[in-house]
Amino acid sequence: MKSILVPVEDHDWMGDVLKTALLLARHFDSYMEGIALGPDLAEIVAADFSMSGVIFDDRTRLDFLRQARDTFEHFMVAHKVPRRSETAKDLSFGWTGDALVSPNSFGEYGRVFDILAVGRPGSAASEPHRSTLEGALFESGRPVLIAPPKAPATLGTTVAIVWNGSSETARSVGLAMPLLKKATDIAVLAVPGMRLPGPTDAQLARSLRRHGLPARVVEVKEGKAPGIALLDQAAVLGADLLIKGGYTQSRLRQLIFGSVTSQILADARLPVLMAH
Repeated sequence: MKSILVPVEDHDWMGDVLKTALLLARHFDSYMEGIALGPDLAEIVAADFSMSGVIFDDRTRLDFLRQARDTFEHFMVAHKVPRRSETAKDLSFGWTGDALVSPNSFGEYGRVFDILAVGRPGSAASEPHRSTLEGALFESGRPVLIAPPKAPATLGTTVAIVWNGSSETARSVGLAMPLLKKATDIAVLAVPGMRLPGPTDAQLARSLRRHGLPARVVEVKEGKAPGIALLDQAAVLGADLLIKGGYTQSRLRQLIFGSVTSQILADARLPVLMAH
């Protein structure tokens, strides 16, 4: 995980997203790159032509871009992260682009990075946007680190894996191997009441132990919504990272019935690593 892409947006949790991404970067002496996320002008024009000239004119877009870059660079300077040089291989940062990009464009650009770091989406305008996470998950083909509203003190020491036997979760575990190799405890949690066709939680733990990893199965008590039960168990374990597959169910079915993913995204207080 030598390269991390971070979208810089105007929301209240941006500082904690950067702190969480920096925790990951310090594990691997990574390069962190910032990119300014903003409204897609074409979409605004299609929705309401008048808005493009009044709210998001050239000056406003430049202000958004300047503010985003200042936020990112000031954070890096304050945390003594050096600016990247052409030969730098250690912890460093850089900035890309001279225009705001849409969530989809951010995800597409993320295909050449090892991991993308975003904020846990919320429902308020002052919180990270769901479209940013979805652009990262569905367009990048890369793992996504989802930062909680408050950055943790550590990342990846005690890891909980939400296992349901799906290919999405298997891919998330595979992409998380660099972090799993640094963990001191790995708990495999089976989704309560949900057994999809595929290997069991015990089989996953055994597979991880073949790599010399300290993996074990931890039973999750039923009685609560599955996502809440998993988060409660992760808290009991003192986990500072949760690994989960992204959106195993169809999007339409989730809109109607909800999902474990949605429950976790709504309530997680620890970083979540997810891939689709």
